[in-house]
Amino acid sequence: MENIQIKSNLVVQQQSTDIVRPLIKKIDWNDRLIGILGARGTGKTTLMLQRIKLEYGLSSNALYITMDDIYFTVHSLIDFAVEFRQNGGKILFIDEVHKYPDWAKEIKNIYDFYKDLKIVFTGSSIIDISRQNADLSRRAVQYELTGLSYREFLNFRGVINLGAISLADILNNHVEIANSIIGNFKPLQYFNDYLKHGYYPFFIENINTYHLRLEKVVRLIIEEDLQFIAGFNPHHSRKIYQLMYILSTNVPFKPNITNLSEKTGINRNMIIEYLHYLDNARLINSLTAAGKSISTLQKPDKIFLENTNLLFAISPNNTDKGALREAFFMNQLKNVGHSINLPLRGDFFVDDQLTFEIGGKGKSKKQLNGIENSFFAMDDMEAGIDNKIPLWMFGLLY
Repeated sequence: MENIQIKSNLVVQQQSTDIVRPLIKKIDWNDRLIGILGARGTGKTTLMLQRIKLEYGLSSNALYITMDDIYFTVHSLIDFAVEFRQNGGKILFIDEVHKYPDWAKEIKNIYDFYKDLKIVFTGSSIIDISRQNADLSRRAVQYELTGLSYREFLNFRGVINLGAISLADILNNHVEIANSIIGNFKPLQYFNDYLKHGYYPFFIENINTYHLRLEKVVRLIIEEDLQFIAGFNPHHSRKIYQLMYILSTNVPFKPNITNLSEKTGINRNMIIEYLHYLDNARLINSLTAAGKSISTLQKPDKIFLENTNLLFAISPNNTDKGALREAFFMNQLKNVGHSINLPLRGDFFVDDQLTFEIGGKGKSKKQLNGIENSFFAMDDMEAGIDNKIPLWMFGLLY
């Protein structure tokens, strides 16, 4: 216990709190069981350590542990939690929870029997707690930490500190909002930087090795995180990475499952299942036609990489501008909780009522003639007019 406390104090003390993600204020920390899920590299550990440092400092009331610590290969989580509580501990912060066998069952038992002990845990976005333990999923309040929005990237870079703007405000007031902003900075000056290396917070550490590190993140998700899915075949890791490369060189991709099966050597049903896993792992975003039911074994109608940085990391010679625009738009709206489908006309159908066409500033308006509630998200524009909205503004949603 003492060695774990020393490690906890060390990482908490070293953690910077200069820039804190907005999620830290949205979480209701009064809940007894909180889960923070998200893809690798989005900053879950940082958020947890910042919460400890800001609220508890080096107090023995709070403790940070990680489930990939060698200590937990020979000690049980529940026994550790009991000892922590007996020594006066109040809140246990558990990182990388999915790396511990039977974590859901043990956390449920801790929650049920030790009501004066709070737990905050982080885990991969591939986790489906309801499948791990239905009772635990009803007890845990879950949040997801996404990658940085364009707005957050500007804040991290120290360019400008902007508040988040809702989609409704952008649609109704984009002209006024844009003109009030562009007087203070030039949004297009930094937009391409964000598309290349602005989604994961670790860009702060070293931009020169950013894409090498991101490629490693992708490999770790495929080679390690997917292993925690029941029934996953670890021998397919290399084939899944091949699948990711095929997708990255063809996005936006309209999948032909037969062709993908032939190229990767994975049978058709497994291809569809693996696409579902890649979506859960936040490596791709799948788009389904409006009106279609969604199921695990249903082929998506269109596939994008989850964020534009992945394109530059996996396939830097195939970064089509149109693909970057569409991937950015879908990513930003999906991360803030909007539903997105594929419409009969246009590029995206949002919240079952809004149709969007994505393109450059010279794009004609004829594609959406006669469609109600239709808008254009236009690249290379500082400010828009009527239903033409600058693409960069959708990066202010969160």
